[in-house]
Amino acid sequence: MTVFTEGDLQISFPSSATARKFDDGSTHGLCHCIKAVDFIVELTDRFLFIEIKDPEDPKANPKDRQTFIPEFLVTGISEDLKYKYRDSFLYEWASEKADKPIYYLVLIAISGLTEADLIARADDLKRKIPLHGPSGGVWKRQIVGDVIVFNLSVWNKHLKDFPIQRSTP
Repeated sequence: MTVFTEGDLQISFPSSATARKFDDGSTHGLCHCIKAVDFIVELTDRFLFIEIKDPEDPKANPKDRQTFIPEFLVTGISEDLKYKYRDSFLYEWASEKADKPIYYLVLIAISGLTEADLIARADDLKRKIPLHGPSGGVWKRQIVGDVIVFNLSVWNKHLKDFPIQRSTP
């Protein structure tokens, strides 16, 4: 098992997965011009692009926490999340690594988010990335298999192979 830390959260990956931190700059070398997802995970049949936002991090600025939640609920961060996916996809595509379906998993570590909040943000991202491409079927490949937005409890309930926990209780 491999464990990575993102702020106050620790995410564990099984040994069957190849996981790498992607947004640290030394990995892709293009910090000056691309936005990157936090992690790229390769499984036998797909890739997972994982982005983690943790406004409830005890070390986070309380002012940032107060502005993040209303912004999130009104789609304000969808633009940032969209570019993180697109830029990471283009990087992997140009590196000839995007040879399996890619799923975009976004963890928003806010305990009070409802299922409706999560679905609304996922639907918004699916439109912005876009999930299905243009009508008429000119695209021969999807650029994203699916987009799913989680809070911490929903993540741990549905992604038992990739548990996330706080490093400080």
